[in-house]
Amino acid sequence: MKKKDKPISLIKSVDHAFELLEQFRGDVSELNMSELGRRLQLHKNNVFRLLATLESRRFIEYNASTGSYRLGLKAFHLSRMVARQMRLVSRARPTMEAMVRKCNETVCLTVLREFSVICLDGVVCTQPVRVVPPIAIRLPAYCTAAGKAQLAHFPGDKLARFLSEQKFERNTPYTITDPASFLENLQQVRQQGYAVSREELEVGVTCVAAPVRDYSSNVIGAVVLPGPITRFSNDRLIEELIPHAVKGAAEISGHLGYC
Repeated sequence: MKKKDKPISLIKSVDHAFELLEQFRGDVSELNMSELGRRLQLHKNNVFRLLATLESRRFIEYNASTGSYRLGLKAFHLSRMVARQMRLVSRARPTMEAMVRKCNETVCLTVLREFSVICLDGVVCTQPVRVVPPIAIRLPAYCTAAGKAQLAHFPGDKLARFLSEQKFERNTPYTITDPASFLENLQQVRQQGYAVSREELEVGVTCVAAPVRDYSSNVIGAVVLPGPITRFSNDRLIEELIPHAVKGAAEISGHLGYC
């Protein structure tokens, strides 16, 4: 945080919950309530409420045989998810850097989480006017090329749930807000193997995206090239940028075992 920034008011209970989880590290696999209270310098009642809350969310579990607490399955699942994402980023990064050198446009690596697009990594081009990747920021999937490149490969039941739950809000005059038109667009994306978003999320920005697959052929992410509409003409999209995105996504998929 910069000194000039206004201090953020932290939620103490949330801060204490994370501090509690951080006690289980290194060789420490289990801790009883008294030890946790000593480490956190909190009253026993406060520690009990924290443990009860985390246990209800499966981040903590009680070991009846030892009378102590340990990390729960939810914490394990989250750690595995982070590990998978880090492997994806590390294997994709060299290809992304090579893509930027070739076309001098920004390249992003994205995933879907709860029907939102999250950018895991990005390599920024040297153009004077460029799009800077919004790392770790959630963006609506329905109006982004990255989202559509992945949604197009959803199984029928999951796609139906998305359509029933998604609020198609109009971000720009070009946003697709009709579910039937959106579904038709996804069918086209699935057939052609890439997605294009022309000013659907932000006026003046065009994106092209291609899906990334893992060893089991599942779509687990998308490679995205975002840029100003002035440089992303139809001719350049067709002749250069779309093939570039598709080739880059295929190369990353190959690194992940897809063939």
